[in-house]
Amino acid sequence: MAESIMLEKAKDFAVEIVDLCRTIKETRRESVLSNQLLRSGTSIGANIHESKYAHGTADFISKMQIALKECYESEYWLELLNRTGYISNSDYKKLQNTCGSIRRMLISSINTTKENVK
Repeated sequence: MAESIMLEKAKDFAVEIVDLCRTIKETRRESVLSNQLLRSGTSIGANIHESKYAHGTADFISKMQIALKECYESEYWLELLNRTGYISNSDYKKLQNTCGSIRRMLISSINTTKENVK
């Protein structure tokens, strides 16, 4: 149940990232930073989805840790796009909050799975 909530949040986040990056490319003619965000922001959900079909606990944890790394990377690109003026403070804060929420869910899921293995 919690995984499906996390996956849905990650998919919604990915859609927002796709929309944001499309807008930045069309209106601001910036593609280097936005392409990086596009890759990392959409990869979070892809790795969570992939974890559902993991070959055991270690593989599940690995997929979730990759999703977590992509989450951290997305936070970096969002901050950089904000600090360089490509995205507004309000858009930045909204996406940063969503990304942080997903990050906390990933950390919790990884920690719970690790504890259950012991």
